[in-house]
Amino acid sequence: MENTIKIIFLIVLTIIIIYNLFHKKQINKKTKITRTTELTQEEFLKNIINHKHTLDKRLYLGNRPAILDFYANWCPPCKVLAPILEELAEEYQEELIIYKINTETEKELATLFQIRSIPTLVFIPMDKQPQVISGLLPKDQLKNLIDHFLLNKIQPK
Repeated sequence: MENTIKIIFLIVLTIIIIYNLFHKKQINKKTKITRTTELTQEEFLKNIINHKHTLDKRLYLGNRPAILDFYANWCPPCKVLAPILEELAEEYQEELIIYKINTETEKELATLFQIRSIPTLVFIPMDKQPQVISGLLPKDQLKNLIDHFLLNKIQPK
C-alpha cells in the first residue's frame, strides 16, 4: 500500500511539473517583448503633434526623432516590415523612437496624415519637415534614411 501511494504521489508531481513547464512556455509566447510602441490618438496628441490645440500642425513634441509606422494587421507587407522595425528600434533605441499606428483602429490619425496605402512610414526629424514614404523598404534603405535624414550621420548613397 505504501508503495502505491508513493507511485501515485510521483505521478501527480510529474504531471504538475510538466503542466507548469508547458504553461510557462505559453505565457512567454503571449508576452512578446517589443521595442516599437503602439500609438493611440490620445498618446499621439501628447507625444507627437497636438494638432487640436495648435495652429502649427508640424510642431513636433518629441525629444528625439521618430518614425510613425501606419499599418494594419491584415496587411502582408506590414507583417514583413514589423520585425525589421523591431530590429531597428533595438539598434537605435537611444537615438529615436518607432511608433506603430494601426489604421483600422486609429482612423482619425490615418486621415490626418492622408494615408492611402500601407505600410506608410512618416520620418519625423528634430530640425526638418517630416518625410512620408509608402511601401515596403529593405532594412539597409531604412537604415540609410534613419542615419541621413533623421540623425544627420552620413550622406545618402
